[in-house]
Amino acid sequence: MSAIAPLISDLAIILVAAGCSTLVFKGLRQPVILGYIVAGVLAGPSVSFIPTISDASSIRVWADIGVIFLLFAMGLEFSFRKLLSVGGTAVTAAVTIVAGMMFVGYGTGMSLGFSHMSSIFLGGMLSMSSTAIVFKAFDDMGLRGQRFTGVVLGILVVEDLVGVVLMVLLSTLAVSKQFEGAEMLGSILKLGAFLIFWSLLGIYLIPTLLKRLQRLLNDETLLIVALGLCLGMVMIAVKAGFSAALGAFVMGSLLAETVAAERITRLVEPVKNLFGAIFFVSVGMMIEPALLVRYAGPIVLLTVVVLAGQATFATLGVLVSGQPLRVAVQSGFSLTQVGEFAFIIATLGTTLHVTDDYLYPVIVAVSVVTTFLTPYMMRAADPACDYLERHLPAKWQRSLARYASGAGPESRHNTWLRLLRMMLPGALYLVFCIFAEAAFLRYAAPWIEARIPGRTGAAVSLAAILAVLAPILLVVLRQGNRSPEFRQLWNDSKFNRGPLVSLILIKCLLCIGILMTVVASLFDTASGMGFAVSLALLTGIVFSKRLRRRSFEMEERLRENFGGDDTADAERPLNEGQLPFEQLHMAEFGVAAESIVAGRTLREIDFRRRYGVTVVAIRRGERRLQLPDGHTMLFPYDRLTVVGTDEEFRIFHRVLDEQRSERKRRREEKTATALRIGSYTLPARSALDGTTLGEAEVRRHASALVLGIERPEGPVTNPSAGERLHAGDVVWAVGDPQRMKPFFEAVRQE
Repeated sequence: MSAIAPLISDLAIILVAAGCSTLVFKGLRQPVILGYIVAGVLAGPSVSFIPTISDASSIRVWADIGVIFLLFAMGLEFSFRKLLSVGGTAVTAAVTIVAGMMFVGYGTGMSLGFSHMSSIFLGGMLSMSSTAIVFKAFDDMGLRGQRFTGVVLGILVVEDLVGVVLMVLLSTLAVSKQFEGAEMLGSILKLGAFLIFWSLLGIYLIPTLLKRLQRLLNDETLLIVALGLCLGMVMIAVKAGFSAALGAFVMGSLLAETVAAERITRLVEPVKNLFGAIFFVSVGMMIEPALLVRYAGPIVLLTVVVLAGQATFATLGVLVSGQPLRVAVQSGFSLTQVGEFAFIIATLGTTLHVTDDYLYPVIVAVSVVTTFLTPYMMRAADPACDYLERHLPAKWQRSLARYASGAGPESRHNTWLRLLRMMLPGALYLVFCIFAEAAFLRYAAPWIEARIPGRTGAAVSLAAILAVLAPILLVVLRQGNRSPEFRQLWNDSKFNRGPLVSLILIKCLLCIGILMTVVASLFDTASGMGFAVSLALLTGIVFSKRLRRRSFEMEERLRENFGGDDTADAERPLNEGQLPFEQLHMAEFGVAAESIVAGRTLREIDFRRRYGVTVVAIRRGERRLQLPDGHTMLFPYDRLTVVGTDEEFRIFHRVLDEQRSERKRRREEKTATALRIGSYTLPARSALDGTTLGEAEVRRHASALVLGIERPEGPVTNPSAGERLHAGDVVWAVGDPQRMKPFFEAVRQE
């Protein structure tokens, strides 16, 4: 008998340990993620008295796949519209956290006697929280509908982007021992161009593609297509020099804008759960009890620094961005862990031989400890906020409340700001054009000119790139020029007309610059000639009716795909100019398959009276029911858009996930009998002789359905209710055998 491959035996050990630990932690009402970490310690090399894994490298690969699917699932839940709705808050808070923790981490490292370079790397490690761990903790603790979770996830996404730039900066410092501002700026621009290019291309193509292929996509095919798109974007991101997790998140966010988002989320969940469990178990495997004892002092100090520093800087950053105190504290207490980027940065320092050898195991131990403490820190947020509200001076609290309520809405009344915000997509389109132009000149143009040499090949290349760029450039030129804001500013004051004309000229010059780059690269012309040709091309683009029609279609498709069937209002807190109640906001919840509310109407459940929440929309597959009435019935996998407060959402989330009680389920199983197909001969003096099937009421009296009747003259299949029964008939029926036999074989009492 052949031996089992190490990968299979290791996977068996991991899943058995994870299953046992999670059952224990579920019984103790603790987050499942803690059970996974304990399972990792038990299955890891540190424990020798029970079977442990033999090939950690293979498990590490599976754990990397787990991170990919966790980030992919997060992207499905956190679309680009949600990211944009918390964009200002996320950027402000992320910059505050990274800057503050870099400074504190460097100071802590120097105080512990670490080298100068190790201290710099330590600051980078401590500044990044864990997207995967926070996402899983939110899921386990039922916090996904809370107002602060959108802010936290936005911060984590921005931190991941900052982490890419930070890696370039640290590697530059390690190699050259000096700061290379130009290289870092180049990395930032490269990252921005990558995100904008693939996001716009994906929003334009993927939702439309899935709509057209919808009739061909059953669950199996859709799962394969979704995972293929996810891993394809992962390959593209890694090829471009970014993390696999970033690529997975981008593709998840793109698929979140499609009509199939709900189905994909449901289909991917088992895959995410399996590989996510392996990832969290692998985190637990990295902990070494002996190491914890040896470096107990630095580990405890760094753990305290992470818990206190992340909570403080994150709370401060969210407050500065204009969020209420409670949201800021909840956000800060959710980010108190060392994330996956810490391992990447630590590995980078070890590979470049610029950090101390003990830094990697110490940061791993800190990561595991802070991961273990993450759910408890999240639970401590509300008591901490209550304490602050009791002890902060009333004057400070009023100032914070005024700042939070006034940080954003007034800006909406600024006409200039509204116009510039309207023109912002034009800047994104320009970045897309630059990225597409660079890719075309590097890959496509040489391929064309190798097959069509000379000026002819250059002309074909120019025509090909113009076919892509021309409609987009026309969108850029038109955007905002005919808007009510533009007309209002033009008519309000003559002093506005100069800046407005300048905006149009700047857009024209930027478009000419893009065209000049193409012309100069393909035809090797002088600057003056290139400018003249580009101006002529731009004039032709502006006055082309066909291009104008194509431009309108392209813009409409982007708007439709980006907006989808969901309302953007569902992603914004309602206190921003919509309702006067500060705590109210919208969130989306799913109805579980076995939920106690499935199969009941809104009037029967009466969410508003019992739980204080209001269901304002129901998304059911492709359909969206706006403002449903009390007669609307809920079905499994419905997505409910609900208005309420965080406290109401906590209760509501538990109600939706609550299933039928075990006692009720057992009672139903006990009373339910297995259906059987049987044949019964009506006796000579049958009680049913001469009656019709309708008169006999077989379904009510025998809990059965008649399938057919055998007679000497021939069978009767699928008989109607008017079919008469006669003695000697052989009745075939399906139902409860204990009730069918006495019913069909009963003799008439005389």
